[in-house]
Amino acid sequence: MKRAEKAARIRAILDRLYPDPPIPLDHRDPFTLLVAVVLSAQTTDARVNLVTPALFELAPDAASMARLPVETIHTAIKTCGLAPQKAKNIAALSRLLVERHGGEVPRTFEELEALPGVGHKTASVVMAQAFGVPAFPVDTHIHRLAARWGLSDGTSVERTERDLKAAFPKEAWIPMHLKLILFGREHCPALRHDPKACPICSWAARP
Repeated sequence: MKRAEKAARIRAILDRLYPDPPIPLDHRDPFTLLVAVVLSAQTTDARVNLVTPALFELAPDAASMARLPVETIHTAIKTCGLAPQKAKNIAALSRLLVERHGGEVPRTFEELEALPGVGHKTASVVMAQAFGVPAFPVDTHIHRLAARWGLSDGTSVERTERDLKAAFPKEAWIPMHLKLILFGREHCPALRHDPKACPICSWAARP
């Protein structure tokens, strides 16, 4: 089966399963989304959603977050993985948002990726979910599924992103990102997975 045909069939299945996929990280605006995505590295979305309400009660915007001591931020997020470094990054990026961007989250990849703790994937999530800019953030689920289904070769996250952008139309990138994450969690785990029972792996998985 050609890659384009396979991608179209995968898209049809995911569209049927997830007609209106939710954004898994709770947030109020671009700033709270940015902080939540920074926190989500090596931490489950469920854990992030448990800690962010108290953090955002203390500091709902960049200016108030920049005024918090790093120790206070760390106390609020300490159950998240890599909490000490994340607390430092959140404090530093909040200060830079105030100093460089008037307290607002910038709307370009270059400016976002210049912030502490913000890599390309985090910037892609913010650009897509906060500003509606077509992007295809690749997390571990998406990277794994793309390789499993032969949509990419699995050599790098960068290659997976390029291949998925080529496989799906631009207007589908943002929802497909969410649908692939949900499918990976609910139907297609990394371990103890039965490909024959999977609605996509049963026909799309590489041997």
